[in-house]
Amino acid sequence: MEKSSCEVFLKYVPAISEHEILRTTYTVNCVSNSFLTYTAVVLNIIAIHAIRKTWALPKPLKTLLLSLAVSDVGVGVFVQPYYTSLLIKWLQRESVGCTSYKVFFVVLSLFAISSFFGVVAVSVDRFLAIYLHLRYQEIVTPKRVFAVVISQWFLSAVLALITWWYPHDSSVIILAVGTACLFVTAMIYTKIYLVFRRHKLQIQESFRVQRAAASGSEVATSANRRSAVDIFYLYTLYLWLVICQGAVICFLL
Repeated sequence: MEKSSCEVFLKYVPAISEHEILRTTYTVNCVSNSFLTYTAVVLNIIAIHAIRKTWALPKPLKTLLLSLAVSDVGVGVFVQPYYTSLLIKWLQRESVGCTSYKVFFVVLSLFAISSFFGVVAVSVDRFLAIYLHLRYQEIVTPKRVFAVVISQWFLSAVLALITWWYPHDSSVIILAVGTACLFVTAMIYTKIYLVFRRHKLQIQESFRVQRAAASGSEVATSANRRSAVDIFYLYTLYLWLVICQGAVICFLL
């Protein structure tokens, strides 16, 4: 069982005979990964500090954003340095044990899946804030959001441990989770855009009715249109960032 498990992990890493051929690739990856490790840790720590100091954010949203930022910090603190150490060993043509590969894939899976769940949770929270309106604070309470965050990390840990105990099925499970999370996120943000678009049309119709009585309605309509366009561009940019992030993580897995 142990032998077959190691064979599964070794399929995802280069063989010792390929180390000399891939030496340039290892060097480039080692340098770029070291730089990205620094930026991932520093920028996410700055983001955590900014989120904690921003009192205007609702507490449920702040909790979800902090959880997402922590998962990204975990990638910079644990996953990327671990990968750099593997690159250095490959450059030195050293043999890496099966346990080291197991630990790497478990840690990678933990923070990758948690990041996926975090993006979905933030998306759902923003949709509920728009859909529920005044009932949002009544339904989305800090305690419930905290319970969601704990459940999210627990489920991520369980799925990550599948990589250790059942490596044959881990790739399929993690890929399925990542694809499902990306699909749900895309659908939610599409729904958010449609809600914003409907609100925009309603406000424009209201301004057209009051145009004769309100002298400043044209300015307000123009400002509302620009706001809707800005929201659309922000939504599109964020969605593409999520998709690109998911594609990179799925590729690594």
